[in-house]
Amino acid sequence: MAFESLSDKIQAVFSKLTSKGYLTEADVRASMKEVKMALLEADVNYKVVKDFVKAVEERAVGSEVMKSLTPGQAVVKIVNEEMIRMMGGEGIELALLPRNEITVYLMAGLQGAGKTTTAAKLAALLRQKKDRKPLLVACDIYRPAAIEQLKVNGEKLGIPVFSPGSDIRPPKIAQMALEEARAKGYNLVILDTAGRLHIDEDMMRELEEIRDTVPITQSILVLDAMTGQDAVNVAQSFDEQIGVDGVILTKLDSDTRGGAALSVQAVTGKPIFYAGMGEKLSDLEQFNSQRMANRILGMGDILSLIERAEALEMDDAKTEATLKKMRRNEFDLEDFLEQMQQIKKMGSISELLSFIPGIGKQLRGAEMPDDKSLGKVEAIIRSMTPKERRKPDIIGGSRKKRIAAGSGTSVMEVNRLLKQFEESKKMMKQMTGKMGKKGRMPFNLPF
Repeated sequence: MAFESLSDKIQAVFSKLTSKGYLTEADVRASMKEVKMALLEADVNYKVVKDFVKAVEERAVGSEVMKSLTPGQAVVKIVNEEMIRMMGGEGIELALLPRNEITVYLMAGLQGAGKTTTAAKLAALLRQKKDRKPLLVACDIYRPAAIEQLKVNGEKLGIPVFSPGSDIRPPKIAQMALEEARAKGYNLVILDTAGRLHIDEDMMRELEEIRDTVPITQSILVLDAMTGQDAVNVAQSFDEQIGVDGVILTKLDSDTRGGAALSVQAVTGKPIFYAGMGEKLSDLEQFNSQRMANRILGMGDILSLIERAEALEMDDAKTEATLKKMRRNEFDLEDFLEQMQQIKKMGSISELLSFIPGIGKQLRGAEMPDDKSLGKVEAIIRSMTPKERRKPDIIGGSRKKRIAAGSGTSVMEVNRLLKQFEESKKMMKQMTGKMGKKGRMPFNLPF
């Protein structure tokens, strides 16, 4: 999970602060020294860290905090607000022209940043959420796999890809693509340009030519979040040479140190439009500094969880029936399998847990099924009798051997599933404690 190490360190600092009934200036400064080290270890730009710590200290040693009934929580609130400000405050939307005009995005970035996949993700997202008719354009004629990759992604999404051939120069391809869009009624053109292993003159010159050949609505820089502070240096170089309107960060779901996400806006002044949160073509989310700060500080991100659950268009009556079973402790393995399949559509379980305030950290060490094991989970459950699915407690040694043989697994794997089921019931018990006054969850969560 992104920011896991940073989050753990900062939460440990705040745990000490919030346990104290009274704070001194020395307490605040000592805590912020630890936060400073954690941010630097996360590869956040030094100047950004220095400014951040200074701003927090100036506010935190004020009388409104020192005289507060809960001074530790007041400091946490200040850190949260300053972290949001550091990452750019309120999110900025991509510029979109009216639907009767053609919006053109130029996607730029170094090779390996995930630019080609991100171009397809962006096209799919804007088609769904902004009702646009996209055309993907293969302007990377130098990397043989790039054109094929774009075509494969376009085919998966049902989005056309314009690729007249690798013998035509990218500026001309961009010009031809715009003519194609006018002729066939596309109102969103996304140019997937070539990347290099490093910034070079030829690369920049070609991007300038494309920019001068077709009317670019916005130039979007795709950055790999795993490169940390180097990503900020890349952003500065691209902006100085071709002009960049904003950034899309990729691989933010990985165990990245987080330096790029926390530094890029503060150093370059360029907003982060979106963040790639997984390998699926639907795994692109609008970057929200408040939600990101909440997750880093262990406050969860229930809004993101709600949005993912609602995107599944789950049946209210079915969700209510499941919740009733949870409350009555009647949730069985049939329900478990169905809910695991719904969760898989929302993302990895570890990621979803990180959205829930307090719960993610408590259950981090628990064994939970991942995408790869879901097939085995289904096979094991399908090998049980209806009575065994309803009452897993009756599954003893001989039954486990029969179930393992029937599902092509081992007794150890059957035991693991039963343990995972019990861990899930613990999580569900905590989740049902967060219900509204009417006795139901405030949103459709598939647990």
